[in-house]
Amino acid sequence: MNSDKLNQIDALVEQDIRDKKLPGAVVLVGHKGKIVFRKAYGNRSLVPTIEPMTIDTIFDLASLTKVVATTTSIMILVEQGKLQLSDTIGKYIPEIQDGQVKRVTIQQLMTHVSGFAPDFNLREKWTGREGMLQALYKEKLRSPPGVKFVYSDINYIVLGYLVKRITGADLDSFVANSIFDPIGMRSTRFHREMFTLWSDDDLAIRPLPIRDLDITLDPKAKEKFLQQVSAFVKSVAPTENVKGQNSYLGSTFAGDTNEGERILRGQVHDPTAYRMNGVAGHAGLFSTADDLARFCQMLLNGGTLDGKRIMSAATVARMTAPIVVSATGDTRGLGWDINTSFSSNRGELFPLGSFGHTGFTGTGLWIDRVSQTFVVFLSNRVHPDGKGDVGPLRAKIATVVASAVEDTPVEMTRLAEDIYSSQVAAQIPKFKEQAEAAMRRASPATPRSGVTTSAVLNGIDVLERDGFKQLAGMKIGLVTNQTGRDLKGTQTIDILKEASGVKLVSLFSPEHGIRGQADEKVSDSTDEKTGLPIYSLYGETRRPKPEQLKDLDAIVYDIQDIGTRFYTYTATLRNVLEEAAKAGKPVYVLDRPNPINGISVEGPLADEDKLSFIAAHTTPVRYGMTIGELAQMMNAEDKIGADLRVIKMDGWSRSMWFDETGQTWVNPSPNMRSLMEATLYPGIGLLETTNVSVGRGTDTPFEVIGAPWIDGQTLAAYLNERQLKGVRFVPIRFKPNASVYKDQDLGGINIIVTNRDAFDSVRTGLEIAAALHKRYPKYWEVEKFSRLLVNQETLEMVKRGDIPEAIEKAIAPKLADYERRRASFLLYK
Repeated sequence: MNSDKLNQIDALVEQDIRDKKLPGAVVLVGHKGKIVFRKAYGNRSLVPTIEPMTIDTIFDLASLTKVVATTTSIMILVEQGKLQLSDTIGKYIPEIQDGQVKRVTIQQLMTHVSGFAPDFNLREKWTGREGMLQALYKEKLRSPPGVKFVYSDINYIVLGYLVKRITGADLDSFVANSIFDPIGMRSTRFHREMFTLWSDDDLAIRPLPIRDLDITLDPKAKEKFLQQVSAFVKSVAPTENVKGQNSYLGSTFAGDTNEGERILRGQVHDPTAYRMNGVAGHAGLFSTADDLARFCQMLLNGGTLDGKRIMSAATVARMTAPIVVSATGDTRGLGWDINTSFSSNRGELFPLGSFGHTGFTGTGLWIDRVSQTFVVFLSNRVHPDGKGDVGPLRAKIATVVASAVEDTPVEMTRLAEDIYSSQVAAQIPKFKEQAEAAMRRASPATPRSGVTTSAVLNGIDVLERDGFKQLAGMKIGLVTNQTGRDLKGTQTIDILKEASGVKLVSLFSPEHGIRGQADEKVSDSTDEKTGLPIYSLYGETRRPKPEQLKDLDAIVYDIQDIGTRFYTYTATLRNVLEEAAKAGKPVYVLDRPNPINGISVEGPLADEDKLSFIAAHTTPVRYGMTIGELAQMMNAEDKIGADLRVIKMDGWSRSMWFDETGQTWVNPSPNMRSLMEATLYPGIGLLETTNVSVGRGTDTPFEVIGAPWIDGQTLAAYLNERQLKGVRFVPIRFKPNASVYKDQDLGGINIIVTNRDAFDSVRTGLEIAAALHKRYPKYWEVEKFSRLLVNQETLEMVKRGDIPEAIEKAIAPKLADYERRRASFLLYK
């Protein structure tokens, strides 16, 4: 770092102090594991007395609470499997009655696209957690979820409460034990308020932060306590007076004059957090620059500091990856800001893809992984009258710091921005589609033809609606995973366990396990919540054993499929049908939508002599059926003879994509993270058994392909010249952290769907295969293309160099025959 440039910070801060934009500040800069700049400026207090700023001053962090405390806590719970980003509010707070609010997801809360207003109505008088909950139960969304980025404190108030709801620990206790204490952030705490200590007038103390202080009525201890309080308060930077605090967001102070003029010091400035006794998910945290430096370094280290791991490197990467939150490409991380109207403290030179956050009281963090640099800026700009402004100063300081970095090649910065830009470009069409679908659902007057404006009921929802009469008096085994849940987000396991007149006896798990997180063989186990045995159907055996079925009256199957032949859940279903038929047990399939619609069929049919666990039936790659319909086809055409009973959905039509069903996306497997990836999977997934990366080990699996020997620019140019409908290709470079070419820099392309209704995924995969064989015949291992293709004729055509149009023409008659076969098994129009 260039120290002369860093010293330019002095003049910038001192000038703004002279201009009365802030009373003082602490600025700290870290670079590659070392503190390279650390200074205090001006005063921390101007009213009622002048006190100089010190390095160890404790600041009200305001909205930095959202990322330092709440986001980190939520990601820890995600990592522990106690929470999923796709979970809905309604799953954890069933007391909410508003159906739209109940369906807001954790990720939508974290990225501020929930549809909530910026804050609760402060004119409504309430206090404490219970008061907050009553306000939440009445709160309506201002826009449909997923449509519009609106920075909202309500999002993080809810998230903070979820920590309590899930763990049983208050947020302040959880963060102290799980984050701050382990990495030595000793001055970082919420300041829980205690409003009455003693009744003696001479000892009456206004609300003060007194965490862990000695409170007793013994006179000597009282004196010691008051000394402790006095010393602590002097170390905290004061903010505004009570009257000013209440003026924000339309609230008016109604108390006596003396109380209104009292300067807040050690109490949270945010009026909503204040009403919640100082502990809330959006504000309330206090800290020092040194503590925050430890936190920033922990993130740059991939979740660890001084041998203490707070979260995994993968969790940090997921938390700070860009997520598009507007049609123009604004991006947030999970909690963190990346590139929105709130990102001014990135400055002019830190690369897009770096991340940070600000706080209303005048605080800010910015962190750059490329140069391994972070900036901590702490001020109390609202002191004493709320009129300070440090927005421009934070930006200038960040620019100076970035300009002082001299040991990071500019090529690294350019590469990082290229990767960021390709990630954003890939997500924009997906965001627009999802937002448009959400708006259609919210606007009954203008629905798309054939699309319902209410949520589709899955098979499990229909069972619930009908009082489980279909399963009355039965002992059942359930084949399911994390996707088996109702519209409220309650898992099918829990629903059937509690269902009246039904006895859930055992569970069966498919590939990836009962929670959908395993990427290897799965062993038998026991469900922690219900105590039921879990028999793995992707371990030493892939079929239920006779002894596991003999005491059952029926088997229930509830797993979300994705409409692609080589997804193994369909083979699991076929095996269950076969074994149930042998045992004379009925099989109930709780039907679910085909997420990529039930009309489109694409690709060559599987050769009958090549059927396997990744090709369960002679269908095309994209087969255009629900899991219940496919079960009927396999049962009849393979003459399995199972007593198959499909519990049909209510409200689904064949033209629907998943985002038109009103349902919440739950990752069916670890790398199937979005509808866009499911849309691309039939074609791009075909390539993954060859020697190319399809993005496993990145944030966008199946949206990219690459290899060390691919020139992304020439491949993208060639494919774009082919003018395929509904898709464009962007050259990129990326480094997967898992699977093929782990930790290697790859050239490749980003596949961007521009019109999903016109897009043919399998044709796109065949075009890419033909291009790889034509341009890289010495490198691309074409024979491996056969494993998921399972069609010898198509493979031979690719090997001969036949054009994709010829391949498609050869496939067409067999596709037409398949559609005639399919017709008799369709349950929906």
